[in-house]
Amino acid sequence: MKKIKIALIGVVSVVLLGATTGVAFGANYLYDLALNPTTSKDLIFGSDDSTEDTVSQNETSGVVTVDDTTWLLQHSGYQDVFMTSRDGLQLHNYIIEQPESNKWVIAVHGYTSEGVNMAPYAKKFHEMGYNIIIPDLRAHGTSEGDYIGMGWDERFDIIDLIDYVIAKDSDAEIALFGVSMGAATVMNVSGEPLPSNVKAIIEDCGYTSVWDQFSYQLKDLFGLPAFPMMHSASLVGKLRAGYWIGEASPITQVQKSQTPTLFIHGDQDDFVPYFMLEELYEAAPVEKEKLVIEGAGHAKSNKVNPELYWSTITNFLDKYVTSAQ
Repeated sequence: MKKIKIALIGVVSVVLLGATTGVAFGANYLYDLALNPTTSKDLIFGSDDSTEDTVSQNETSGVVTVDDTTWLLQHSGYQDVFMTSRDGLQLHNYIIEQPESNKWVIAVHGYTSEGVNMAPYAKKFHEMGYNIIIPDLRAHGTSEGDYIGMGWDERFDIIDLIDYVIAKDSDAEIALFGVSMGAATVMNVSGEPLPSNVKAIIEDCGYTSVWDQFSYQLKDLFGLPAFPMMHSASLVGKLRAGYWIGEASPITQVQKSQTPTLFIHGDQDDFVPYFMLEELYEAAPVEKEKLVIEGAGHAKSNKVNPELYWSTITNFLDKYVTSAQ
């Protein structure tokens, strides 16, 4: 009997060791898949080498044309500005100034994208009389960084850009705009103490939390429940990126917000699921509006119905950003 018990203990130990090793391997795999900027994201976005849509495999939507990028990079008011983050990274920003205007917009790109892909949005805001700042988020574009912060660490980078603007123009009136992970970023910013210069926030298809988004993708891609993989991946995230996945929660941040916010989502979004819109909207104790674009998939609202999209944004901003051009 004693030998049988020892044998059973041995078997259980081997099984538990194997299961633990498997979970640890899986957690590191998920970290690399989601947060390591050097890892292929084809599994997440799919691969289609034939497409001419330069942003088809990231979260910033709309075809970025040569004309868009030329307008951005060759604009007479254009400049590159590098800033040092609070943790010592060199972060790149595209800036177009309109000296006659006190209106500013910080336009934040999505996951695995880069600032230049926000050119179509920047052009629209410029036509509305705004000075433009487009950051390359950490680990994107030409900014430094060895992990993707999913909008959490990036919230402080955006606050530093707000301070940069105010140092240039103490009367600046600032709007924050973001698409998908960029939307999560500006929502994360909304929960921090902000100067009165920040007048409005626009989020386009942001997620409620990184935990919710990763859990949704874990089920969608692999058919797996959140436990135990998400809990293990969160530990890996803390060890390798310095934050628990559960910390990065836009819905928690908007609950603390005092800034008027426009929430936008396409009703056919199955990447950041459409139902997250209502949860975010209901959580925000601020002056707020909601725009649902029928027939729009993830980050496609501006392309599916540009007239409604931009008229809603213009009307919303005109309520809160009052500086004359």
